[in-house]
Amino acid sequence: MGDAAPTCLDFARYERLWESMAFWTYMLRCSDGRYYTGHTDDLERRIAQHQHGGFCDFTSRRRPVTLVWSQDLATRVEALEAERRIKPWSRAKKEALIRGDWGMVGHFAKPPHERPNLPVSAEKQALTPSPFVPSEVEGREAGRQGVSTSLDTNGSGCAVDRKGDI
Repeated sequence: MGDAAPTCLDFARYERLWESMAFWTYMLRCSDGRYYTGHTDDLERRIAQHQHGGFCDFTSRRRPVTLVWSQDLATRVEALEAERRIKPWSRAKKEALIRGDWGMVGHFAKPPHERPNLPVSAEKQALTPSPFVPSEVEGREAGRQGVSTSLDTNGSGCAVDRKGDI
């Protein structure tokens, strides 16, 4: 006898399993001060792999690494999209995200010639990384309550829906 075709019950089991999974986009600070951005379905395991070395050439040459930011997301596609959005960001914009400073994330989202001048204290703060990891401190529920994150802004502090409309 060959393999039986999946039943509706099989699909329901897989759907429940899939819905209970969490996916993560995360950022690491490497020993040389550079940032690494990635996504995973098991944050603790993936951080341990980065610490051990051999799983990622970039972080293997820059150990030890420190988790500085993470955000849980509902699907792997959302986690990958968030990773792809964050990777090309400037160092200043990534550090604003790490601090949870959404105003500065919006500021650095604008082209340099369109940014207003910052007061000296704001410039200093923008260049000082913080150990604050917003998604861990706020808890997993924050993302599910529609809390705005830097990934939701268009650079002017306005929320953007999935289609890019304000």
